[in-house]
Amino acid sequence: MYKGRAGVTRDFVATGIVAIEDRVVLVFHKKLRRWLPPGGHIDAPELPDQAAIREVKEETGLDVRLIADYEPAGFDHALPRPAGIQLEDIEPGHQHIDLIYFATPIGDTTLHISDESESIGWFTIDKMKEMGVTDEVIAWSQKAIQAVRKDHS
Repeated sequence: MYKGRAGVTRDFVATGIVAIEDRVVLVFHKKLRRWLPPGGHIDAPELPDQAAIREVKEETGLDVRLIADYEPAGFDHALPRPAGIQLEDIEPGHQHIDLIYFATPIGDTTLHISDESESIGWFTIDKMKEMGVTDEVIAWSQKAIQAVRKDHS
């Protein structure tokens, strides 16, 4: 945790947006009461990409492969680049620095709900709009679907 200016605390988190064809996995988060892609805190000594893969497994039961660019050859410890990094207001005085990765399932695509969620599913963008998913999550989901399509072509 980082304590910023004016008493704002910040945690680093990782999100794995899992796409297949025209659908993305979302979980209905019990605490936050909204549909979100799987993700959570980066646990020491974990790396951000490892955290994204772990969080997806814990929250969905899926094994995934990240779709990410890597640093050029010649670097001994290159990490996959996240698709994006954003600052999220969680509650007054607390924020998350979210490293967002795109992923695709490896093997079985059967979903398993975790204790942190009330519901889980594979959703199209149109269905997300009907469900009232936030514009931000829809925009990231669209980008993830495009990345998976490009990766599979």
